[in-house]
Amino acid sequence: MAHSKIVGGSTAKRVMNCPASVRLCAAAPEQASSSYAEEGTLLHEAIALFLDKDIKPNINEDLLDSKFYPALELLDEVGIEEYMVEAEVNFGEYIPDVFGSCDVLGRVGDRAIVLDWKFGNGVIVDAVENEQLMFYAAAAMRTKASQWVFEDCKEVELVIIQPPMIKRWVTTVERIKTFELQLLSAVNAAMKLDAPMREGSHCKWCAAKPTCPLMTGAVDRALKVQLSSIDPEAISAYLQNADILEEWIKDLRALAFSMLDSGLALPNYKLVAKRATRKWSDEVEAKNALLIAGLTESDVMESSFISPAQAEKKLKKLKQPLPVGSTVSISSGNTMAQLDDPRPAVLLIGQQLSAALNKLI
Repeated sequence: MAHSKIVGGSTAKRVMNCPASVRLCAAAPEQASSSYAEEGTLLHEAIALFLDKDIKPNINEDLLDSKFYPALELLDEVGIEEYMVEAEVNFGEYIPDVFGSCDVLGRVGDRAIVLDWKFGNGVIVDAVENEQLMFYAAAAMRTKASQWVFEDCKEVELVIIQPPMIKRWVTTVERIKTFELQLLSAVNAAMKLDAPMREGSHCKWCAAKPTCPLMTGAVDRALKVQLSSIDPEAISAYLQNADILEEWIKDLRALAFSMLDSGLALPNYKLVAKRATRKWSDEVEAKNALLIAGLTESDVMESSFISPAQAEKKLKKLKQPLPVGSTVSISSGNTMAQLDDPRPAVLLIGQQLSAALNKLI
């Protein structure tokens, strides 16, 4: 479903903080899609089809294991009794031409549930005072097809499922109605030529950043510094200090990694596995399976035996899946991350076993 050009769930925070962004974004060129956005769209569509029509997803095993099945397990924790998927919601005549699509709307007892899937690994999204979910809740209350979710409800729960995490926040119908008034005020302000313009965290995904007067003004002020007025001796000294600092930072990270790798605790940091890549569990068996699936000798042998990713791409043309059990996912090693990183900490079995044995000696 297409989203409103004025404001939708994903843009509610930006528009409410910077009403002028509506006009600026309308004049900005369309942003190119990224591989991360395409992966998120694929997972949204797959999970919607599965929940609504019980259609098994046609996505690769990595996404099934890391995103799809964990998301469904977290959904079970919510315990929704009745639900609707990809619910089209709008504000009707109250805020004309403002609408969106909510991933899941449902009911648990006397509590209304408004749920959104997030499949990105980078920024962890919180449910508390989440403008996107409050937008969907407010619009759903005014949409005839979804009003049953809120009928006689005592609470409204906003849920973000972002595997392997789930974020939940319980609020009131009154808070959602207050949000609706704030949204209406922002939309009305956005329609004016002198709409308020503000910088902040809401600027992060704004399509108008390259042409925003607040952004370009800061750049223009910086460019007013004449290169001829800069002291070459000072720049040279800064560069030497930069070289020293870069080496220090490199050594510091190496030391921290070594401490964690040896089993020592480092506040606020942990070791996590690097992104796993697929490899053939047995190249001979995999080659035979690919030939049986319909690929030719020249398909599977290029300069060397093709990778699982290459094979999967070729098999798609034949509408065949990658042979079950032909691959294993292997991480290339560990890396250091902050504690709030969603990836689980690695289990250093060797160090723990050594420590246990030392206690016995």
